[in-house]
Amino acid sequence: MSIGVLIADDEALVRRGFTMILDAEPDLEVVGTAAGGHEAVEAALTGAPDVVLMDIRMPGMDGIEATRQIAAAGGPPVIVVTTFGLDEYVFEALRAGASGFLLKNTPPEHLADAVRLVNRGDALVAPEVTRLLIESFVQRPGPVTTPASLRAALSTREVEVLALLARGLSNTEIAEALVISEPTAKTHVGHILAKLNLRDRAQAIVLAYESGFVVPPRAAQVSEPGSSGTSTE
Repeated sequence: MSIGVLIADDEALVRRGFTMILDAEPDLEVVGTAAGGHEAVEAALTGAPDVVLMDIRMPGMDGIEATRQIAAAGGPPVIVVTTFGLDEYVFEALRAGASGFLLKNTPPEHLADAVRLVNRGDALVAPEVTRLLIESFVQRPGPVTTPASLRAALSTREVEVLALLARGLSNTEIAEALVISEPTAKTHVGHILAKLNLRDRAQAIVLAYESGFVVPPRAAQVSEPGSSGTSTE
């Protein structure tokens, strides 16, 4: 059975381009399009797509509010499609319930893979977007405190996994970093989400930074996910 995709974007050329890319895949099918936020919410909740590709800037209702309403109603997972540099939207869209981000210059094959990934229940946050997320927390004022209750809910290994997950590492990368198998890494991630009552990895990233569980480096030390630039308390 094909994975049904709803494309929400106010630019007709983008909708048409994404449709051509996805419909060319044997296991993917575009089941609807929307040119605005209100239309996207209605189509997502009544048309029963499996995944929504959501632009941020749309007339009437923007993609962040549309994502929030879809998530609140228990709708399908949303991948926000953004332009590099829109860091002011990244955190808000994650908090609104987005399951992942893609940049508009993403190669076609990555677009299809992203839809499959999110449809499986995983979350997708591109490395560039994770970097923007970290930088946004670097710029946030106020002291950072580490919640003891969050640590108490997790095992020592799960604490290590959450710290790596917050840096945008995949299950494969987490397994390599901790010298464990990929299925074991996936199991740890699943336990973390269940224990903390989180829907997906995107919510885990938000919680890790927002709560102070992971402390972002100074702006001058911000590094790409997978490097040693992110410290943990």
